[in-house]
Amino acid sequence: MTYAPTGALLPKHRIFAYYGNPHSKKMGVLGKYPKEEMLNRLDKEIENWQKADPATPIQPALHLVAISAQGLPGKDGGYRMRMSDKTIKKVLKWGNEHKAIVFLDIQRGHAPLGPEMEFMKKYLKLPFVHLGIDPEFSMVTGAKPGSKIGSYDAADVNQAVQFLSRVVKENNLPPKLLVVHRFTQGMIKNYKNIKLDPNVQIIMDMDGWGPPVLKKDSYKAYIQKEPVQYTGFKLFYDNDFRKPGSRIMTPAEVLALDPKPMYIQYQ
Repeated sequence: MTYAPTGALLPKHRIFAYYGNPHSKKMGVLGKYPKEEMLNRLDKEIENWQKADPATPIQPALHLVAISAQGLPGKDGGYRMRMSDKTIKKVLKWGNEHKAIVFLDIQRGHAPLGPEMEFMKKYLKLPFVHLGIDPEFSMVTGAKPGSKIGSYDAADVNQAVQFLSRVVKENNLPPKLLVVHRFTQGMIKNYKNIKLDPNVQIIMDMDGWGPPVLKKDSYKAYIQKEPVQYTGFKLFYDNDFRKPGSRIMTPAEVLALDPKPMYIQYQ
């Protein structure tokens, strides 16, 4: 039996995700610790957030970088690596056993978005599996991933929404979540043209690291000023401390933002 949430998760719940990849300690907290320790940390962190807003139940989540941008082109020139079925199934099993939903995140590099989503389709048919797309590694200019910040147009976001909507209709599923990461103006073009769909809940996720003042300003400038549907906020266990005097924001500080983020991600 797979873990099966019924009905739309937002805005009745706040989603709380640990991000990364089990093959990498550097990509995020999901892969930094052994499975049991990672899940224990997730549960403890959720307790802190639940205390900060007791009225909104929290839905645990694991956010896997399932397609990872690469510095080399690979056989097909895609500058990305798809995780093996074994890796993806492992994280799905962790999520299923922990009653956590799972996001599969695409860093497309030079590969077109369509086939990368198609590669995920068999997993997205499961009711607890959702999608993330990362404009940072969407290299429309042909630059190497990591050398410049990439971008998506509203048309790309709409393509993802339509894809998920079809999966929902064909498999009679509750609405899917789509997380779109963002930390600069240029990462999402023509946001006003993003079309909402009752089968998909779109989360624009403030993804930058740095001191609290910078993160708040970014949230205001790119998430609040260019609203789409729901909002998210990302915190970094390591990077948020990188600048002298910087620190990680508290749950209360994040929940004081307007609009209140309904998706929280720790890397």
